[in-house]
Amino acid sequence: MTIKSSQTLVAEALEKIKTISPDEAHKKFQDNQCNLIDIRDVRELQKEGRIEGANHIPRGMLEFWLDPESAYYKDGKLDANKEMVLFCAGGLRSALAAKTLQDMGFKNVSHVNGGYASLKQSKFKII
Repeated sequence: MTIKSSQTLVAEALEKIKTISPDEAHKKFQDNQCNLIDIRDVRELQKEGRIEGANHIPRGMLEFWLDPESAYYKDGKLDANKEMVLFCAGGLRSALAAKTLQDMGFKNVSHVNGGYASLKQSKFKII
């Protein structure tokens, strides 16, 4: 049996999704044009800090929290009219997650190049 590597999955996702820079993410966030979504594990947030004002949705719950048919749906957690801007630690998980949201039917989705590591070096406030 041949399986696709995680590297292949990420490369395929990157071909289909929109990638934005930390500065673009900051502008969208400041202009109230996006839901900034941190998909890192809660332990990563505790260890590394987090972006003030970002929504935390763990990667393992993303599809369930955003699916109105799911028992885990979080109604009102995000503004569905705004772009979904995802980030993880380095940009790999968020690429896969953004592709999954597109597959679910979300149209306005992107992920941040370099993830939290690059966001920490930008204008965002870390708490």
